[in-house]
Amino acid sequence: MTALRVTELHQTFNAGTINEVRALRGMTFELGESEFVTVIGSNGAGKSTFFNAIAGAVVPTQGTIEIGGQNVTSWPEHRRAGYVGRVFQNPLHGTAASMTIGENLTLSMMRGKRLSFKRALSHSRRRQLEKHLEPIGLGLEGRLNDSVALLSGGQRQALSLVMASFSEPKVLLLDEHTSALDPETARQIIDMTDNIVGERRLATLMITHNMQQALDHGTRTMMLHKGQVVLDLSAEERRGMSVQDLIAKFAEVRHEELTDDVLLLDDN
Repeated sequence: MTALRVTELHQTFNAGTINEVRALRGMTFELGESEFVTVIGSNGAGKSTFFNAIAGAVVPTQGTIEIGGQNVTSWPEHRRAGYVGRVFQNPLHGTAASMTIGENLTLSMMRGKRLSFKRALSHSRRRQLEKHLEPIGLGLEGRLNDSVALLSGGQRQALSLVMASFSEPKVLLLDEHTSALDPETARQIIDMTDNIVGERRLATLMITHNMQQALDHGTRTMMLHKGQVVLDLSAEERRGMSVQDLIAKFAEVRHEELTDDVLLLDDN
């Protein structure tokens, strides 16, 4: 079954003005249930706009978005909350610093549901939260009453990942969620990502500027360029492929060189 279907998606900002930007240009894409697709592309390729359109943060100029077979194109962001989980690049954006770890997790549990806060904080639900935190190995299960403000950036990003996947959304969006972390912490978070996505079989899209990371993780790799999908490599097609092979493939398809230095990173 298809978890996400995007058809002829266009997104134009400041249409008809000197500042007009065509961020998406007829993008068509499908994501199957349990598929994990890594998304790459230079700055301005349309990656963030693509994610914002899926999440409902922007309304597309043209085209349709279906999540789990439901046409959500006109749905506002809050209405899609039960369908889409998202982790941002900045660890501070995914959690509420003034609230406790337990309260943050409770809010993620309530996403898209009608559930009283009092009921959600019951003893049985606290135990449920602890069980979700135990596997990540950071000791957060024993700190449910601690303020999130006390956590390191890596701990907050780990918590954001747990929160985004807690209710098993139909689509999980990972928006460069390791790029703001130091290399060792980034490796821990990406390993955690592989485990959570694999165990829960979540349909996942992960933006990364790291081309080697894009090839090493997930089940497919998609490249955006100028608001369009220019490469969509299956697991078989990308097996054994190097970063240089990927750059060459882009040149073959687009008849132009890939010059954005950020995309040439091969480690993290």
